[in-house]
Amino acid sequence: MSRLSGKVAIITGGTGGIGKVVAKRFLLEGAKVVLVDLFQEALDKAKAELSNLGEVLAIQADVSKEEDVKHYVNQSVEVFGTIDVFFNNAGIEGKVQPIVEVSLEDFEKVQHVNVNGVFLGLKYVIPVMTKQERGSIINTSSISGLDGDAGVAPYVTSKHAVTGLTKVAAIEVAGSNIRVNSIHPSPVNTRMMRSLEAGFAPEDAEGAKELLTQKIPLGRYGESDDIANLVLFLASDESSFITGAQYRIDGGMGARS
Repeated sequence: MSRLSGKVAIITGGTGGIGKVVAKRFLLEGAKVVLVDLFQEALDKAKAELSNLGEVLAIQADVSKEEDVKHYVNQSVEVFGTIDVFFNNAGIEGKVQPIVEVSLEDFEKVQHVNVNGVFLGLKYVIPVMTKQERGSIINTSSISGLDGDAGVAPYVTSKHAVTGLTKVAAIEVAGSNIRVNSIHPSPVNTRMMRSLEAGFAPEDAEGAKELLTQKIPLGRYGESDDIANLVLFLASDESSFITGAQYRIDGGMGARS
């Protein structure tokens, strides 16, 4: 269990359902991990849970703010000396509403986190990786970054943007031996999906979950461990000839596209 031995990995959204599980897998595979999240209390709790597995640095930051992004990148390099893996994962779901009811403020809020946050992460991590001529970046998009879903226009828009940013970045940095890929999960058993289920059917969130599950050929939501398996592969040298790719991890939903 040393697929990331000696490597340094930054994980934004590091205390969330997926982020924390990926952090655990990275630590078990020998990496030093930087957890980045907006909420200090959650960071303290996650660090306490994970520190027995390896070296963990926790940094409070708003990924949509440029100075905060500069700070978490600079601190990571100052403490660990390098950045080998960047799991550009932080995101929010926004409200469930038809387009005509979405306020510009709510639309922009989702873009600030999901698009600006990913862009700024790329902007400030890439120079570190370019200098060392190596690195793997994994951006979290969604099946909503490849397809459309009614009621979540801000989220779908943002995740399509992540797909585009991934492709552009992959082309721009390939000459520096940096790989950039995106992952596209279907519904995963996390807090975000509980929020979306309640948004789709406020009076029957469990019913909404059942309807969503019926759309998945494998007949279940994904689990954070499923996502962590894919992220670990893309972070490791096993995926050394893969860049600019969009990885559906969706229980077969894409087969119907």
